[in-house]
Amino acid sequence: MTPNQIDHDRLFKELLETFFAEFIELFFPEAARSIDLMHIKFLQQEIFTDVTIGEKHKVDILVETRLKGEPGLILVHVEPQAYEQKKFNERMFIYFSRLYEKYRRKILPIAIFSYDRTRDEHDSFELGFSFLHVLNFRFYKLELKKLNWREYIQIDNPVAAALLSKMGFKPEEKVKVKLEFMRMLVRLQLDPARMELLAGFFETYLKLNNEEEEQFNRELGKLDSEEVDVIMQITTSWHEKGRAEGRAEGRAEGRAEGRAEGRVERTREIICKYLMRKFGKKSTGLQQKVVQITELKKLDDILEELFAANTLEEAHAVINDGAGR
Repeated sequence: MTPNQIDHDRLFKELLETFFAEFIELFFPEAARSIDLMHIKFLQQEIFTDVTIGEKHKVDILVETRLKGEPGLILVHVEPQAYEQKKFNERMFIYFSRLYEKYRRKILPIAIFSYDRTRDEHDSFELGFSFLHVLNFRFYKLELKKLNWREYIQIDNPVAAALLSKMGFKPEEKVKVKLEFMRMLVRLQLDPARMELLAGFFETYLKLNNEEEEQFNRELGKLDSEEVDVIMQITTSWHEKGRAEGRAEGRAEGRAEGRAEGRVERTREIICKYLMRKFGKKSTGLQQKVVQITELKKLDDILEELFAANTLEEAHAVINDGAGR
């Protein structure tokens, strides 16, 4: 899936609607201290028509809540922005104006900039004359690429974990970022559904190539055995769920090929992690052989039989047999 094919709006909407309080507490602590995050309601998506250019714009995330100790309701409008856009600050003001016109409530506007290039975005929109300052509209802004991922890995917050994939890191740090993401998942101890949501978000934006996967497996082998066991349980659970969903969805016309490719990649990853965890660097040659297998059924059969292999020789036999079928 290329960047242009990723449904950024849906991904951010799912993440923030599931972990809205955690999002506000993490990035906007001053607002979090004043907002009653125990009582939030997500409102229906708003669609506005810009008659000047003939386009429709939608407000994806609109939350109804209230301030602690104050009467009445307020709105929080969160606008994820996945691509650079001229006059975005003006668009935020237009959204604010339309929302205020409809609801007549206090509105807290927040913009999340998630594209990959670092630039300085405006967080205000001003109108006026030399003789009169008419308007100074401001909003919170969050520029993910400017955040140092290392500053968030010790924070047990699910939004921090997911957004590691969009923060600022060097290409050579990708393996470390994924490793720390997995360790954060272990500490968070979430239910399977929410854990899969975080993993799906993270892996959409941060994918490792074969060489990086091998490096990841080596780094995984250096962790505490109990921590690695939990990570393996998590990834195996994703594999089993993905395989079951893939069988069902693969029956739908035109969808089988893409789903199968993703399951092949995931199954390879799990097998290689298991080999590194159980047999260490001695399994490098076997991992390379696994990476060359392209048939999902062979990989599935290998995975099912591999857990019974107690020695490296037995693992060799399982993989050689499975690859040759």
